[in-house]
Amino acid sequence: MRIVEVVADAKHAKTLAGMARFYGAVDYWWGNTSADGRCTIRMLVPDEKRQALIDSLQDLFIATDRARIVVQPIDATLTHEGPAQRDANDNKEKTVSSTREELYTQIAKGAQLDSNYLILTVLSTLVAAIGLIEDNIAVVVGAMVIAPLLGPNIALAFATSLGDRDLTWRALRTNIVGVSIAVAISIAIGLFLPVGLDNPSIALRTDVDLASVVLGLASGAAAVLSLTTGLSSTLVGVMVAVALLPPAATMGMMIGAERWPDAFGAFLLLTTNIVCVLLAAKLVFLLKGVRPRSWIERNRAKQSILIYFSLWVVLFLILVAVILIRTTGWDIPW
Repeated sequence: MRIVEVVADAKHAKTLAGMARFYGAVDYWWGNTSADGRCTIRMLVPDEKRQALIDSLQDLFIATDRARIVVQPIDATLTHEGPAQRDANDNKEKTVSSTREELYTQIAKGAQLDSNYLILTVLSTLVAAIGLIEDNIAVVVGAMVIAPLLGPNIALAFATSLGDRDLTWRALRTNIVGVSIAVAISIAIGLFLPVGLDNPSIALRTDVDLASVVLGLASGAAAVLSLTTGLSSTLVGVMVAVALLPPAATMGMMIGAERWPDAFGAFLLLTTNIVCVLLAAKLVFLLKGVRPRSWIERNRAKQSILIYFSLWVVLFLILVAVILIRTTGWDIPW
């Protein structure tokens, strides 16, 4: 459950109380009316009702800028209840979900191109490169966890599900900048540092097969499920499973060392991970019913979904074909 707090003009009091009852709020209570004529109502709302309530509240206040809707998480709610009520609450807790607005607030952070993102990208690239060169798995895993490259991809899939062009371009820009920085730093390492590039950690990132495709799809789906169900702590495991930084770092170092076949292998692995994450995330967002609120926005989102989903499917099929060609040992220069 969440607390939905609404700050609005006192004239809406009866309407808000009726909405709380209609949408099955477990409880609701009022605050005092302030000097500017606004009052506060807090509703304890089950997860399965929260999205419908928030949509109705936005429709109610669409013509005013004096209203504020705030969704607050709660750790626990204590009351006297019998065994039957406790069982019912336990069953509800198993269907934890997040509203569109909560998801937007959380996911949009991953598309921010700010100093923190740039610094984390630089630091994680240096850590990943050192770990790969020294064949130190623990260091490589550490780089996977601190790398911020997964966020823009999830944001891109989410934005195209809503038809949000602004978030789409922000996520795309942040993703391109992050990968470019990682590759550029790695190229410099490969060019100017006399390092050995022949060890299992690096070799693992220059090879790609169908198992990599399955891993990317499963990890992308797991990332979105962890967000939509409120279990965002599992994202750490997803970051490790579908690591984008190690293949990017490997590709850059191989380019710097002019080892083009290995660079292409790392590029193929990086591209496979990105496309699989985008495709799987898109599918899960669709299955979870993540869509815009208004009818006009939904029509716009349909066009976005068709364009981007078709693009990712085509890229996915091309990648699978290239992987099959490489794994079957055809006489090609890759």
